[in-house]
Amino acid sequence: MPTGKRIVIALGGNAILQPRQAGAFDEQLANVQSTTDQIAELVAAGHTVVITHGNGPQVGAILIQQEAGRNQVPAMPLDACGAQSQGLIGYMLQQCLGRSLKRKGIHRPVATIVTQAVVDPADPAFQNPTKPVGPFCPEDWARQRMATTDERWIEDAGRGWRRVVPSPDPKRIVEAPAIAQLVAAGAIVIANGGGGIPVIERDGDLVGVEAVIDKDLGAERVAHDVGAQVLMILTDVPRVALNYRTPNQRDLDRVTLNELVAYQEEGHFRAGSMGPKVEACRRFLENGGEEAIIASLHQALEAISGSAGTHITT
Repeated sequence: MPTGKRIVIALGGNAILQPRQAGAFDEQLANVQSTTDQIAELVAAGHTVVITHGNGPQVGAILIQQEAGRNQVPAMPLDACGAQSQGLIGYMLQQCLGRSLKRKGIHRPVATIVTQAVVDPADPAFQNPTKPVGPFCPEDWARQRMATTDERWIEDAGRGWRRVVPSPDPKRIVEAPAIAQLVAAGAIVIANGGGGIPVIERDGDLVGVEAVIDKDLGAERVAHDVGAQVLMILTDVPRVALNYRTPNQRDLDRVTLNELVAYQEEGHFRAGSMGPKVEACRRFLENGGEEAIIASLHQALEAISGSAGTHITT
């Protein structure tokens, strides 16, 4: 069995789809292969890894397909589309990681778990939907949808109107026991894609809701549930920065939890970009984790060795 650290790796969207790519399957598969080659190096070094990932472009494409085919087949709700994206991305990761491991002579099972995340129906996010999803549409179409459904739409940066949905906080990972058992048995698990499929508890049953959970906050829940020592968030920047994209930008190398919280409270990390990643790291350490790392997707090996990325400890 592995003797290294137990690491939850939260993959950003660039692990699957690069900027300015059209999103063809072969493009995404090539990106995933490059990503899994690095993950295989971590496994070869003796680490136990659990993989989570974003799904924004993929679920967005599924929603566009749903809209285009609405007059021919019934459109699926957002939670079902999220489940589809988990299967799609999980398939790519399983296939590519299996190939990466095989090349190193490592024979380990790789499994994707379709994962649900319980959210609170009283979460304030449900009263203030802010997360744009799906295609851009003309204003008259958006207003017609708002008049005939409970959907909310907004004008988005001059490019058209988009539907907005809530982004509630994840409270519990439904499949956490299954994930933990698979990890303990030696499997490499891909779980909680896109932050998890949001569900609420109603009369003892689980019911899907149309919402989007932040993928990094979802990754923190997984890391806590599997007893990970390290949460590593891989993204499109090499380090966390103060005064980002200003003449006074300062990249952070090593920082304590208290220092991170102070920077967070000073407003350095924007809600739509670095903010959720920093919050996920904060929660992970406050919940007993040993180290959180935010690093470039292309520097996973250097980051785990300590020579790249931003490292946060208590």
